[in-house]
Amino acid sequence: MFIFRNFILMILQILYFAANVFQIILIIRAIMSWFFPHSYNRFYQILIQITEPVLSRVRRFLPQMSIDISPLIVILFIDFIFKGFILKTLYQIFYNM
Repeated sequence: MFIFRNFILMILQILYFAANVFQIILIIRAIMSWFFPHSYNRFYQILIQITEPVLSRVRRFLPQMSIDISPLIVILFIDFIFKGFILKTLYQIFYNM
């Protein structure tokens, strides 16, 4: 049973790390969009390919504004809901198993 518990805890730690990496990617994309809004830089295009599937889903529920706040909403969702509630709850459930 402890092998299963340790395996699940390892997966939760990987998900936590992936959420942190995705937040950093979102921040880098947001900053680059301020300085290079129509950049054809290969690095920027890769950032767009990684983040656009999530950001486009959030933009559908937001009203049209002059500034795009979808990265901020996704970062807050990841930080408070995903990392702060879901992962911590699952971690506590499986840690006390």
